[in-house]
Amino acid sequence: MSFDALIDSLSAAVDARPEDLPLRLHLATLLLDAGRGGEAIAHIGRALAHDPGNDQAQALMQRALGAPVPPPRPAPDATPAAGSSPATAAPAGDDPLAAYEQELAGVVPPRFAPAGDEPEPVAGDHDRAYDVETSTVRLADVGGMSAVKERLELAFLGPLRNPQLRKMYGKSLRGGLMLYGPPGCGKTFLARAVAGEMGAKFVSLSIVDVLDMWMGNSERNLHELFQAARRNAPCVFFLDEIDALGHKRSQVSSSSMRTLGNQLLAELDGMEGSNEGVFVLAATNTPWDVDPALRRPGRLDRVVLVLPPDAEARAAILEYHLRERPIAGIDLRRVVAATEDYSGADLAHLCETAAEFAMADSVRTGEIRMIEQRDLDRALTEVRPSTRPWLATARNVAMFANEGGVYDDLVAYLKRRKLL
Repeated sequence: MSFDALIDSLSAAVDARPEDLPLRLHLATLLLDAGRGGEAIAHIGRALAHDPGNDQAQALMQRALGAPVPPPRPAPDATPAAGSSPATAAPAGDDPLAAYEQELAGVVPPRFAPAGDEPEPVAGDHDRAYDVETSTVRLADVGGMSAVKERLELAFLGPLRNPQLRKMYGKSLRGGLMLYGPPGCGKTFLARAVAGEMGAKFVSLSIVDVLDMWMGNSERNLHELFQAARRNAPCVFFLDEIDALGHKRSQVSSSSMRTLGNQLLAELDGMEGSNEGVFVLAATNTPWDVDPALRRPGRLDRVVLVLPPDAEARAAILEYHLRERPIAGIDLRRVVAATEDYSGADLAHLCETAAEFAMADSVRTGEIRMIEQRDLDRALTEVRPSTRPWLATARNVAMFANEGGVYDDLVAYLKRRKLL
């Protein structure tokens, strides 16, 4: 009888007697010898389903999957060999299926993640999941912005410096303030300066620090960031691009983002912990997209407009970005007059572009020269103010969406500039 004919006969016998495990396993052995592994695995699997602890079936499965065959296990009531650890012998009460999965761990992936795969909880101030910084910037390092500095002094800095008066007037060391204005005008730098002026810690949050693909993790990340700020009070907690995190819920179609917005409101209210000593500063370029609930008293109830730098501030910014560069014959007043509506970032880019022109000329001629007025004039033709599109949008908001006088300061500025 040929080998294939023998397999066919055994297959017919197994079909007639499906509960005969020795016969089924003998057939599986012949199938493996014949190179018909897929059929063999099907028979071995049925055998293991009937008897998970069958040593012969487990060995055949290992062979079918290409893993080395383990040595035979001792019987459950066998006494461990001398010198062996009791942990190496299988206890009588072990789950045979769990033992089988353990033997195939290197071949077949586990059905579930092993216990302990989650990261350990963070403990102590030296092993934080988020950075808690110490700012060395002071308000004196911020050029101009006198109105903004005065508002910050009234809201945060004055009460902190005068604890007795704060106690007498019942002024709480908690609160929130939202900075808004064109991009690149120093809102983040100003927040760091407030932390440095207060001698407080600084925690910064952006949408990428919070969002997570798994349900509930985004809310947990937000809570952990607030907890980090509470542990390090007094602390300036900076919410960058608050319009992304706290967008108007009436315009949000995602239920997860709406839930995240609710979590942010709960954290600002201190429902998850005391916010005493936590100064919340938020920044946005589009305050009209921020959920009105965030501006309720007790949350981000104070709103401050951060405008493009005035002439004095532009001069300070230009001097800062040119002081480490080789310059000669620069007419600073002329540059300041030509850069109205330029943001701080635009001015930094202007100086960088002028330096590129001077360096390219030095490379081309082989003679090193200083950065001159002609380089800045040429840079002015390429670097345009980035705030003008924002001002055009803000003009529409000031004209048609200034309910309750929220943007009165913006209206006053646009009228002063004769843009309204």
